[in-house]
Amino acid sequence: MGIVTPFPLNAGKPSQIGFDRVELTRILDLYGRMVAAGHWRDYAIELGRDAAVFAAFRRAAERPEYRIEKRPALRQRQGEWALVGEHGAVLKRGHELGPVLAPVERRLMKLIDE
Repeated sequence: MGIVTPFPLNAGKPSQIGFDRVELTRILDLYGRMVAAGHWRDYAIELGRDAAVFAAFRRAAERPEYRIEKRPALRQRQGEWALVGEHGAVLKRGHELGPVLAPVERRLMKLIDE
């Protein structure tokens, strides 16, 4: 007959970390609401070996106001999700996306009320 060649398995880390559909929908929903409120104007997505990062900008030429990072290597420790501020400080870290996005959503409510 023939020789059966085993399917190559990636035994180690995946070559690229990404957002799944539900996660990206949740993040883009928040981004859309912040754009509608007139606060954010641009975003960038970086998919790397260690992390997937969504960065939201007030203007395209600035540093991102917030970065939402997914680092699966930290899943068993501090949580794979992190909200990083403009100056690089971790504002919130957790195992689920919703509570990590809560400070930005609270800020959105303040922007709408003004």
